[in-house]
Amino acid sequence: MSESKNDQMVIRPWDKYNQDLVSQVHPSDWKNPNPASRYNLVVIGAGTAGLVSAAGAAGLGAKVALIERHLMGGDCLNVGCVPSKAMISAARTAAAVRYAGEFGVQVPDGVKIDFGYAMERMRRLRASIAPNDSVKRFSDLGIDVFIGTGRFIGSNTVEVAGERLPFKKAVIATGARAAAPPIEGLDQVAYLTNETVFSLTELPKRLAVIGAGPIGCEMAQAFARFGSEVLMVETMHGILPREDSDASGIVLESMLKDGVKLLCCGKALKLAKADGNKIRLVVESHGKGYDEVVDHLLVAVGRTPNVEGLGLEDAGVAYSKKGIQVDDQLKTTNPNIYAAGDICSPHQFTHMADFMARIVIRNALFYGRAKASALTIPWCTYTEPEIAHVGLYEKQAREKGIAVDTFTRHFNEVDRSILEGQTNGLMRVHVRKGRDKILGATIVACNAGDMVSELTMAMTHGLGLKHIANTIHPYPTQAEAIRQVADAYNRTRLTPFAKSLFSRWMAWRTR
Repeated sequence: MSESKNDQMVIRPWDKYNQDLVSQVHPSDWKNPNPASRYNLVVIGAGTAGLVSAAGAAGLGAKVALIERHLMGGDCLNVGCVPSKAMISAARTAAAVRYAGEFGVQVPDGVKIDFGYAMERMRRLRASIAPNDSVKRFSDLGIDVFIGTGRFIGSNTVEVAGERLPFKKAVIATGARAAAPPIEGLDQVAYLTNETVFSLTELPKRLAVIGAGPIGCEMAQAFARFGSEVLMVETMHGILPREDSDASGIVLESMLKDGVKLLCCGKALKLAKADGNKIRLVVESHGKGYDEVVDHLLVAVGRTPNVEGLGLEDAGVAYSKKGIQVDDQLKTTNPNIYAAGDICSPHQFTHMADFMARIVIRNALFYGRAKASALTIPWCTYTEPEIAHVGLYEKQAREKGIAVDTFTRHFNEVDRSILEGQTNGLMRVHVRKGRDKILGATIVACNAGDMVSELTMAMTHGLGLKHIANTIHPYPTQAEAIRQVADAYNRTRLTPFAKSLFSRWMAWRTR
């Protein structure tokens, strides 16, 4: 077991795949370039928002500097989307084998899971994707890449590794990190976060997960499918409290089937060290007390923006514990400095950071007026089934005083889902009452993240359910459920009065 020499960057295990990763996203032999006399754009942070900002600006002819103190690619490549989805795909395969008997496929010797190999596969695939975010790639794009901690030393200058980088415009894209919630005893035990859980090489026999949000649910289900005994603690009732309760209930049913034990409405949570480097967890759930000893603890509760050490006061940039303050055009309180991504967004998704960066390019370099509020933002939690959403929830619409009509299609009514044995899901669309304008949608299905894009595109371009109803979808597909929801809307247009007129018309024509 080894780690890089940079104290900010602990990469374990130090095998050939992680060495390959680090050689691309934080090469030890990298020499920072000589700074230009002035930059069109200086970008601090090389996660998704920073990379897109830098590449987009450079592609349009701007002189760009990109600063990263840790790993190019940010959370998404190194400790987020990429490693988690590799793990989830392996766990999904294990579950498919485990439930194969339901399809008449017998696995005589049962499921044997090599967790170490599954994690090695994750590291190998992550390293294979790393060239997209590498120092070399961005340097080849004509961008001056600086490895080190960037800090504002005035309203128009950044300092990094002893060099000063004057700029016309700058963007802060330093992201966020896992938060440490105020739990009694948490500071006394060793625990995992999304930043360290992917360093595991051995499967925990017993794993506790604190937090039933997207990260907690994804990891809890994955580890349960690998064979861990998983306890998930949540202070609220159920899981995924932000989502439609019917939708999250379907996901919970699937997780319980996989063996996850949910201790929701958790109260009086306490942690302490136990013998053998284990962790003792004491909590009350629905009036019953639990005193459990686990091998590992995963804390998946909230994120904290990375605002420390940036010299924001010197640059005249306002911020709070929620992140950097920006207006709708992503401009900070310094008119020459913008922010994008998790550092300032309430929607902490890779694709959101991507499109925020595009807004920054237009507004910072070309005097644009693009607004973040104009974005239609979908998201997906990659449990099985997945749960995807875009737009307003029904409750949100009503809170805004918007009357809605809701149309739901359950996947046990969709032929392809029946044939695939994937009937535990739903398609739910909210429209403005009496109209076909789509306000929001929730999908629970094995590939909900793919299907939500059709509804996102319709919302983005002002296409209503009537347009979807007139669009041919292949049969049999699960996406056909979207058209079936649109058909349900069309049927509401046939009022009793209109139906009566049609009946009289048809009767007259038979004379």
